[in-house]
Amino acid sequence: MIYFISLCIGILTAFTGSLVGLGGGMILIPILLVLNKFVPAFSWATPQTVVGISLVVIVFTALSSTISYIKQGQVDKKSGFQFLIGSIPGGIVGSWLNQYVPSEHFTLYFGALMIFMSLLLFIKREEKEKPALQKGSYRSITFKGQTYEYAVNIWLAIIIAFIVGMLSGLFGIGGGAVMVPAMILIFGFPPQVATATSMFMIFFVSLFSAGTHALLGHLEWQYVLIFIPAAWIGGKLGAFTNQKLTGETVSRILRFILIIVGVRLIIEGMG
Repeated sequence: MIYFISLCIGILTAFTGSLVGLGGGMILIPILLVLNKFVPAFSWATPQTVVGISLVVIVFTALSSTISYIKQGQVDKKSGFQFLIGSIPGGIVGSWLNQYVPSEHFTLYFGALMIFMSLLLFIKREEKEKPALQKGSYRSITFKGQTYEYAVNIWLAIIIAFIVGMLSGLFGIGGGAVMVPAMILIFGFPPQVATATSMFMIFFVSLFSAGTHALLGHLEWQYVLIFIPAAWIGGKLGAFTNQKLTGETVSRILRFILIIVGVRLIIEGMG
């Protein structure tokens, strides 16, 4: 029964994470920690173990959804690789810090950040604001018959990506909760391209972060092997559903999830 429950949880979190580009860790981790507290069969789900498993799940969620997104032409691979310059080192640093820093001390502030990012997504970008980063590298991508134009400032992208990578390794999240809003608000990415490019980046970041946690002995492999196929299935379903939605709908779902997760983190941090 515990394996079936784990499979269902894995599919649900991977689906949600893939749908809006979050990775799924922000949903998986609190669920497993609650089960650890109230269900004896989940006594193995300690904070370090949960973070490690979460990152493995995110690897396969991101891989399966990224394959689907690339086939649909939603991924800005050039920008994705530029973001990786900062996010991979950040992920390694965050994973290393995880064993020394009690991350629960940061939940209050991290929750507040999620609420702040969700509120920022209510801001409508006007057409005249799109070339705001003229000094950045020009981008153009055609998706669903519409061409989108935006610019990426490489140094700003690296700094933001490093912070996102560090949060990923430290908290066991994909980092999309910060990366997707940043792509939309700062660089002018269309929501669906931001989601797809975020998952592309998250795959590589989580791969390095999960590897670090594995070397530190933070994985329960018998459960990892259950969550891997769940992540693959959920990731595919999430990417498929994303392609059927409008950019505004994706943004609304992202705002809703950020608010819910942010409130939960704030309550946890105040507890």
